[in-house]
Amino acid sequence: MGYSLFLIPILVFGFFILLSGIFTVKQQTSAIVERFGKFLSIRNSGLHFKIPVVDRIAGRINLKIQQLDVMVETKTKDDVFVRLKISVQFQVLKEKVYDAFYKLENPHDQITSYVFDVVRAEVPKMKLDDVFERKDDVAIAVKTELNEAMINYGYDIIKTLVTDIDPDIQVKAAMNRINAAEREKVAAEYEAEAERIKIVAKARAEAESKRLQGQGIADQRREIARGLEESVDVLNNVGINSQEASALIVVTQHYDTLQSIGEETNTNLILLPNSPQAGSNMLNDMIASFVASNQIGEQMKKDNVAKGITNKKKRTPPPRPPEGEDLTY
Repeated sequence: MGYSLFLIPILVFGFFILLSGIFTVKQQTSAIVERFGKFLSIRNSGLHFKIPVVDRIAGRINLKIQQLDVMVETKTKDDVFVRLKISVQFQVLKEKVYDAFYKLENPHDQITSYVFDVVRAEVPKMKLDDVFERKDDVAIAVKTELNEAMINYGYDIIKTLVTDIDPDIQVKAAMNRINAAEREKVAAEYEAEAERIKIVAKARAEAESKRLQGQGIADQRREIARGLEESVDVLNNVGINSQEASALIVVTQHYDTLQSIGEETNTNLILLPNSPQAGSNMLNDMIASFVASNQIGEQMKKDNVAKGITNKKKRTPPPRPPEGEDLTY
């Protein structure tokens, strides 16, 4: 009876010791098992057994893709301090879990150091505007350098991204002012171009209007002349000579003008001279002017002819050579 009471605690203790040797490993995770402090094996996902007390799990390695964000402050070629946020996506290679666990004490610090080194070597070669335009070049340089360094430690660099570029606040304000001034300049150029187009279009419209107005006036005068010609022909057919017909037409137009003026109640126009003889006097004056101009023209023609004859008389022929003298050379 006493022996069985002593055996029960031993069995319970042995059960718990045996139970402590059973362990599980999650998916996308590897466990490192050591025996008496020495590496024994790598266990992947599933149910596993280790010798209690003798074996122990030294650590677990995450095989998922992880991301490390690194903030780097550096100076550009044009002496502008800027902060860059570099996001590094990395993964432990399944076949190199041993190297990843035993060769690096703190892989995050190692990756951060390489990122600082590459960024501070690349960005000072660029101006601030080039940093924004060529941020992919910086990311590629970081990825290339990290891959060469970290592959020996079992880490694969999947991708590096420059996710943020943050210059000094005064520099950002200056850049915003430059951008605003550039946009105002472009807006002013477009407004000037629009104003120029409006002016050109208005000038073309006015030119077309003047052309059509002149054409209308010419057509109007042509029709008036044709009507006067027809009126004179009609009056000539009834025995009225051309001078009397012209006088009658001028008088008729005179009274037509007076009638049109009288129809307007608020007009301020005054027609001078305003008498029954005004039309006849106007016609006589016109005829006298035409006769005088014709006489002056005829006199000028006679004078020109007379001058031409005088010049011909004054022109002397060239001297004849003496007889017997030969001018042939």
